[in-house]
Amino acid sequence: MRTQLILLLAVALIGNAIGQDAEKSHKTYSSSWSSLEQYRCPDWFRDAKFGIWSSWNAYTVPAVGDWYARSMYIEGSDQYRYHLENYGHPSQFGYKDIVNLWKADRFLPDSLISFFKENGARYFVAMAVHHDNFDLWDSKNHEWNSVNYGPHKNIIKMWQDAAIKYDLPFGISSHLERTWNWFQTAHGSDSSGKYKGVPYDGANPEYSHIYPPKYGIDDTNPAYAREFPQQWIDDYTLRIKDLLTQHKPDFFYVDGGIPFGVQGRQLVAWFYNNYRNWKNSDSDPVMTFKNFGHTDFHGDFRFGTCVEDIERGRMAGISPIPWQTDDSIGDWFWTKNDQYISPRQFIHSLIDIVSKNGNLLMNIPLKADGTMDEEAKMLILEVGKWLKINGEGIYETRPFTIYGEGPTVVKGGFFSPKAILTADDFRFTSKGDTVFAFVCGNPVGEITIKAFRDGFYHRIQTVEMLGSAGPLPFRQEKDGLKVTVPDRIPSDYAVCLRIVPKIIYE
Repeated sequence: MRTQLILLLAVALIGNAIGQDAEKSHKTYSSSWSSLEQYRCPDWFRDAKFGIWSSWNAYTVPAVGDWYARSMYIEGSDQYRYHLENYGHPSQFGYKDIVNLWKADRFLPDSLISFFKENGARYFVAMAVHHDNFDLWDSKNHEWNSVNYGPHKNIIKMWQDAAIKYDLPFGISSHLERTWNWFQTAHGSDSSGKYKGVPYDGANPEYSHIYPPKYGIDDTNPAYAREFPQQWIDDYTLRIKDLLTQHKPDFFYVDGGIPFGVQGRQLVAWFYNNYRNWKNSDSDPVMTFKNFGHTDFHGDFRFGTCVEDIERGRMAGISPIPWQTDDSIGDWFWTKNDQYISPRQFIHSLIDIVSKNGNLLMNIPLKADGTMDEEAKMLILEVGKWLKINGEGIYETRPFTIYGEGPTVVKGGFFSPKAILTADDFRFTSKGDTVFAFVCGNPVGEITIKAFRDGFYHRIQTVEMLGSAGPLPFRQEKDGLKVTVPDRIPSDYAVCLRIVPKIIYE
């Protein structure tokens, strides 16, 4: 008896090679690379495909862009000038004072999480600490946190309680590993003008619990430090262990590679081992790191030890192991007069990423008071509307033998441009024997999918369009599968065809 089709065999092979389905085991991790390579991405993450992230802190008070805590201390920068005009000189009114203006007085996490889940999110991630050194939980090892200052709220616990209530896996992001050098600008002073030589408030010993202290080496590098003091590495480790122990998240995002060499790998192993005890589970948590290709920029990276995260980018093709894109609808933090991406860009990014064995984690910026603006709400509603019709081809799927076809080139890598796909571009996913073909536009009349041409792909039983009643007329020819689409398509931006093969035994 002949095996049915090339497709079914290929999908099975990809399911094994690409899947890395978590196996029941009692493995224990150590800090060695070979030990960390035991890591297996959990199935819940591979099934989820789409998560929402909240990158939110006191930067949203001035609302003039990311990295405010650093740039307000860089003489002549746009944010320095804005600060000078609106708050005063940073020797007198510093970032600590901006934090105390952040009240989060309309922050209702239950309402936000409910809205995100209703509109398609399958996991939620909250930022616990950015490069600004301000912890957004009840930090036991760092006085300068959101319970003691600013909002006087345990932001992370509030997010987590809402995620648990609505049964969403909960994640946390940390950007702390390079705070020490990133924030050294607070120790500077103006080189000219009225305040020439007057130290900024970061140099004041009274605020040493807020600003990282100045060490012997003069390093204001915004990426990975040239030399980390051991005191900072130990402080980082204590704070991150406290964060993870208190909240026991299913997902932990680190903004870079694995920091601090062996001590950083020890922390990864500690989290993997403790997660299994916390959850009484044989599954690993999701932990994401970024691969910058060299260790002197953002830390170490080794394939197979974690989930790879590609910031504002994607893979060029199908990855052999699950991965993630983290992106934002606009700036990373809510900014006045920001320009958001369109629903088409959002949906096409999601389709392309999922077809290549990836997940999309999309940041939705909140205003300083804890609310979304109307434009962000409308964008999420549009995405949710589309997912309600087409989600069957997104959630719980696995890659097909090829990710897609069409004329539009989508480049891989960090910060790659968001390509707008067309009705001549197709992306494929699979679920068992069924293949889903996304037509990335608004098709009219008859379309041709070359991948399913007669002689390459086995005989097809039915072709249906998600959201449209009944099967569609089709025929397989040597140059491709010809499908006649309905006069009225059920969704904007992209449609999804469900292609079911005939099972033939001989």
